[in-house]
Amino acid sequence: MKGLEKITDRIRADAAAEIESIRAEGNAKAAEVTASYKAQAEKIAADEAQRSAQAAQTLLERRQSGDEMDKGKAMLAAKQACIDEAFARAEAQLKALPRDEYAQVLAKIAAASGAGDEEVILSAADAAELGETVVRRANELKSGAKFTLSKETRELDGGLVLKKGAVELNCAFATQLRLLRQTMAADVAAILFS
Repeated sequence: MKGLEKITDRIRADAAAEIESIRAEGNAKAAEVTASYKAQAEKIAADEAQRSAQAAQTLLERRQSGDEMDKGKAMLAAKQACIDEAFARAEAQLKALPRDEYAQVLAKIAAASGAGDEEVILSAADAAELGETVVRRANELKSGAKFTLSKETRELDGGLVLKKGAVELNCAFATQLRLLRQTMAADVAAILFS
């Protein structure tokens, strides 16, 4: 019996050793799989953290860009307002000139803008007070000119209209300044903001 017990003990010991070997191999495999999944999870977490950081950076850059754009728009609006004010003041100063200087400005506008054979249309007040003087001076300023004072008047807030037949040239201060603004806005801005 002792021989049978030894064989049985030996089988049990071999089985226990094999079980232990299988268990150790299983534990090693489980540890390997766990480590692999843990590495994958860490990589996924790191990738997601990087994507989140990039998304946050992109959002921040967009907001900063939007803020810069808003700041630029506000600055442009402020500059436009200053330019508007400069042209409004120029118009006010033209209208406030002493009457003799005002007549000379109107004569220069007529001489520079007209061919010399147009009727000069003024506001009722300007025509009554300065009409003949404006026409005389315009004719003096432009060689061969024969401007005439129109019997017609217009509601003008400074300036004049030149008329030849059915064709009219609006030389009102507001119109002239609007045209000047198109060509001189950059120069005015350079003076105001340098």
